[in-house]
Amino acid sequence: MLEDDFGDILRKTKMGLRLNDEAIAERTGLSSGDIKAWTNGKALPSDDQVRALAGALGLDPGKLADRAASRWEPHVALPDNVRHHPHDPHPSNGWLFFLEDGRTAALIDPAGYPRTILNAIAEGPYALRYILITHKHADHCDATADVAHAFPDAQIVMHKADASAIGPLASRALPIVDGDELPFGDAAHIRMLHTPGHTDGSSCFLFRSTLFSGDTLFAGSVGGAYGDKSTYRDILDSVRTKLFSLDDTTVVMPGHGPPTTIAEEKAHNPFF
Repeated sequence: MLEDDFGDILRKTKMGLRLNDEAIAERTGLSSGDIKAWTNGKALPSDDQVRALAGALGLDPGKLADRAASRWEPHVALPDNVRHHPHDPHPSNGWLFFLEDGRTAALIDPAGYPRTILNAIAEGPYALRYILITHKHADHCDATADVAHAFPDAQIVMHKADASAIGPLASRALPIVDGDELPFGDAAHIRMLHTPGHTDGSSCFLFRSTLFSGDTLFAGSVGGAYGDKSTYRDILDSVRTKLFSLDDTTVVMPGHGPPTTIAEEKAHNPFF
């Protein structure tokens, strides 16, 4: 299922723009009571009402109407070199990706029950080279200590603006530098992309034609803006300038919800 429904999109946009229902009603001529009901998932607007909302909120009217009517969802297969594992009890995604040797691997976002992650790594079995953390929220990094203890040679990689979330391990973390690459095997690299907005240190990782986007970009949506310094505008700019500049065939593995592609998001994400 998609991470965000129509109400979630409204809620994130209102929060990002700091608009309440009354202000939107004044801009659109719609009822504030209806706007509240749509945000809370109690009702759905008509296409005309969606288009009025989109104009007031800076969203794409056609794409937003498609989301309200559930006319789109991506159908993208996992790349052969990627494995998914749950982050129970969190609702977030865990990812492992590996080289052709089938042994050397990198982990995206150690979170949830540590045993689930350790079992996923043991299934390879993989030699863990990197622990890559997209941002500071607990549902993406609260198992870092356990995984680092089990794999002391694995390099933790995290942006310094968010690294305090992993406590003393922050001193061991390699700081993300936007655009720099991490060596991975003999001829492969992982590119680091700093994409602030969801948090100040939010980052994505690109391995060949697969992007691990954390909570920056979801299928049909974006993460909420919870940065201390970065803003809703920053998260939109991060996607436009750093992610949408990637090849359209790039597969996106988000922190929540199903895989998508850059082409699908350009065509269907109502925030753009």
